Amino acid sequence: MLRALFRLPIYAALLPLVALAASDSPADYPLRVHVYEQKWHKHPNGSADGDGRANLFEHGQPRALDYTFNCAELFRASMGWETYPAKWRKKDGELDLLVPVMGKPGAHSVCTLKVVMKDAAYYKRNGQLNEEPAAVFKEWMEKHQYDPEHGKNQPTGLSPSPEGGTKHD
Repeated sequence: MLRALFRLPIYAALLPLVALAASDSPADYPLRVHVYEQKWHKHPNGSADGDGRANLFEHGQPRALDYTFNCAELFRASMGWETYPAKWRKKDGELDLLVPVMGKPGAHSVCTLKVVMKDAAYYKRNGQLNEEPAAVFKEWMEKHQYDPEHGKNQPTGLSPSPEGGTKHD
């Protein structure tokens, strides 16, 4: 009994670490992911697996990534310029994505993406996914004041290109 009492402070000290590890607060997910393409298969138990392509925004820099996933909640390609909050589980290997739970406002689940990082960035033009050097995409971000990590979620000053649409539509 006496030993159990001495262990109690140790367990109490570790409890916040357990809570922190399981956090689904957007504030704990500083990175942003814009999902361009995704193929998935939904299972009878509600989980889903699949693969896709996205851009990661980290420290103001865009990087393309290809990913696979197997998650409890299905997430979809980003609409418009929206992004998902994210954080590294294993740097350049696994990324935790914070996914809203449908029908439960404010609720989130965590989906781990297994990723392959690229030295480029993806963009869409006329509905087609393209790839360009990350530095070129970064210049576009600066020109249009687009920085989803810092709340600048909608690019400014977009004008249609001669081919139709904008370069990054």
